[in-house]
Amino acid sequence: MKPAPFEYADPRTVDEAVALLGTHGDDAKVLAGGQSLVPMLALRLARPSVVIDVNRVAGLDGITQNGAQIAVGALVRQRALERWAAERAPLLTTALGHVGHAPIRTRGTVAGSIAHADPASELPALLLCLDGAVVARSGRGTRTIAAAEFFQGPLMTALAADELVTETRWTLPAAHTGWGFREMARRHGDFALVGVAVVLTLARGAVADARIALFGAAATPVRAGAAEQALRGHPPSDSALAEAARLATTGLETVSDIHAPAAYRASVTRTLTGRALADAAARAKDAA
Repeated sequence: MKPAPFEYADPRTVDEAVALLGTHGDDAKVLAGGQSLVPMLALRLARPSVVIDVNRVAGLDGITQNGAQIAVGALVRQRALERWAAERAPLLTTALGHVGHAPIRTRGTVAGSIAHADPASELPALLLCLDGAVVARSGRGTRTIAAAEFFQGPLMTALAADELVTETRWTLPAAHTGWGFREMARRHGDFALVGVAVVLTLARGAVADARIALFGAAATPVRAGAAEQALRGHPPSDSALAEAARLATTGLETVSDIHAPAAYRASVTRTLTGRALADAAARAKDAA
């Protein structure tokens, strides 16, 4: 199937792109890497009247770091962040290795995957796990949207129709922090049936901070709040990790679809959480 007809816009500045979005709103789609948008156009799941290609907009393709904070421009490709993070944030590098295949990551953008908000995608969950945020610009100004408020449903976000994502912001794990990442997919490169990203920070032998982000299990990526709370202030013993894994699905409304029933997703979520927590605890002890 071919896309429905649309007009093509080729802005060269953020101001031009924002002005186009302000004019066309819901009738426009932004094209960056195109790994999500182009298939939707081809299947006519998206039928915009205007496609705004931002690939020649200057200033959106950099990664900057200020202490533990990093800013990733909207045109940074997934493969570029994967390589950048190799010596700085191995959790990102490991998780990005599960996003599609290398040719897809070479073209697909970090911000595009996050804005697409597929609940089975790795990057939205990673942004949530690392206390990240999305920076959006419109004719009304610039605002920063915390990851916890950004994802509102399958392919639904807090982004307004006239807003352009200009960067995403991430908080790298502190010292004495371990990480874990596990996912279940039918084949490598497929969207995950269920996945989990974990960071554990130790202080004096106890868990000072725990962040557990789940994806593929519910309608949005979510933090496993009950499991996180159960770990804080306690040594990461085998029994404590097992109890946290059991609590990972507390209050979670897991989804059913043609790929897996809700009960299966809940069971796998608990199993993967236990494994990711064990990985994170081992790495945290090595870092301490």
